[in-house]
Amino acid sequence: MGRSPSYDRSAVVRAARDVFWEHGFDSAPLPEIERVTGLNRSSIYHAFGSKRGLFDAAVENYLDEVVRPRLAPLRADTVAPAALEDYLDGLGRALERPLPAPAASGCLLVNAAAAPIGRDDAIAHVISGYRAELRGAFARGVEARRPDLGPADRATLADACTGLVVSAFALVRVDAAGAAQATRTARALVVGAV
Repeated sequence: MGRSPSYDRSAVVRAARDVFWEHGFDSAPLPEIERVTGLNRSSIYHAFGSKRGLFDAAVENYLDEVVRPRLAPLRADTVAPAALEDYLDGLGRALERPLPAPAASGCLLVNAAAAPIGRDDAIAHVISGYRAELRGAFARGVEARRPDLGPADRATLADACTGLVVSAFALVRVDAAGAAQATRTARALVVGAV
């Protein structure tokens, strides 16, 4: 009978997630992953198969603990009319603050899309699914806030918000103010101020 692990798998994945989020998959140093997880390389490989296996677990954790809880009000059975505005306001505040990771690192998946690992079919599929999940949540927020618009205009507005949020995530590392402005532009579109 095998020995059960003497570490908290969720805590390990969370710690590694933050390293991947800050550095990206390719640049995440294994010694740093070992340091933050408290596991040596052989234990990491035994538990996750590889650095890539740990990254895959970190991505799932990111979706479950970071992305989906923030999108929850937009995915509820009944979406409040201000839910998308609230999401955009909160995101803008998080991106604008000159804080260390995680907000200053943008989005783990948008960062991965722009890195060599983004060319991997499995990762590309996850990133595409994330974008669709984001777009679907925004569509529900637009529908709740702008019932005055026709379906085509609501779809265009959801697409615009998705594009602005993705661009904010990509921009925040070099221009936090510009990233926050992108979320304000999205909000202005949602409320019909433009």
